[in-house]
Amino acid sequence: MNKGERTTAISLALVFVFRMLGLFMLMPVLALYASDLNGYSLAWVGIAIGAYGCTQALLQIPAGWLSDKYGRKPIIIIGLLLFVLGSIVAAESTSIYGVALGRAIQGMGAIAAAVLALASDLTRPEQRTKVMAIIGISIGMSFAISMILGPFLAATLGLSGLFYVIAIMAVIAIFLVLFVVPTPVHKSKKKAADVKISGVKKVFVNSNLLKLDFGVFVIHCIMTSLFIALPLQLAAHHLAADDHWHFYLPVFLLSFLSLGILMRLGKRNEKVTNLISISCLMVGIMIIGFNPSSLWLIGFGAWLYFSGFNYLEASMPSLLSKIAPDSYRGSASGVYSTSQFLGAFFGGVIGGGLMQLYGAQAIYFLAVVLLVILFVLWRSGFQSIEIKS
Repeated sequence: MNKGERTTAISLALVFVFRMLGLFMLMPVLALYASDLNGYSLAWVGIAIGAYGCTQALLQIPAGWLSDKYGRKPIIIIGLLLFVLGSIVAAESTSIYGVALGRAIQGMGAIAAAVLALASDLTRPEQRTKVMAIIGISIGMSFAISMILGPFLAATLGLSGLFYVIAIMAVIAIFLVLFVVPTPVHKSKKKAADVKISGVKKVFVNSNLLKLDFGVFVIHCIMTSLFIALPLQLAAHHLAADDHWHFYLPVFLLSFLSLGILMRLGKRNEKVTNLISISCLMVGIMIIGFNPSSLWLIGFGAWLYFSGFNYLEASMPSLLSKIAPDSYRGSASGVYSTSQFLGAFFGGVIGGGLMQLYGAQAIYFLAVVLLVILFVLWRSGFQSIEIKS
């Protein structure tokens, strides 16, 4: 990579890190610390977790299309400002309903599609996969850091303080976009007026992209619902909320060792590595779902689960850049990101409802069913596509 591409990869990875920390840090703590809020229930905890994904899902495609038409940076800045506003609303709330509203406003800052498209705009085709891999790895790293940092900050600052920290991180991301992230100097081969909404429809119905979109939906649906059940499961094993990071730290350190192995394997055989990762998710969920009496066994299942999750989270943006059409990259990224956050929304809402009505076993059963379907769909692999306007 040249200097500009290295700057692009590092700066946009940091933007993603600061943004995704705001999403992930709440997951291991909200079910525990929201009990002090007015109107608390497990169903509303699920809604509060998933509200972010709902508004993200609704706005990712419009934001991706607008970034195709009017430019990436303006959309990203507007999105980050909305994220700051939502964080402040949630920080000032004394009820679970206010927190859910703040989370919904956070989600209105739908920038993932524009960020991924900007990364593609600023890199040569032969280097694009590397840049997307760096961004993907940064997302996985932010998830791991969140599982450790979230419980620590919540124990130190409380839930309100955690939201203020998230707002500050979004402000830092704004400065990165304004002053560090390069601005594309070339003009698109298509004029803004030539970017048709029909391209979004074609992106949305392509079978290769749909398989990828379903995949990101499934892994985020399961991950969101998991963090309604798992923190309570750890608490049932007499692990204090302040000490949950003791569980997550070794799990994620070991899962990143696994990630290195899977990344090397993925360079040689991407399809097989994808299927191995889905299998890790499935087996890990089954182990955790048996509700074993041993915390060590839960940790082993969590290691398998997060090994598979981290690889897929890191590799799928790169896979998207390979198969998405150049002219509608923002739109394709929008559909992909919509699927991701729809998964987070449904995972929160359905997970909270299942947890309240039937217990954690129902969440784990649904997760295994979804992963079996995903495994079958991904067996045939992916091919690149070309879409004509």
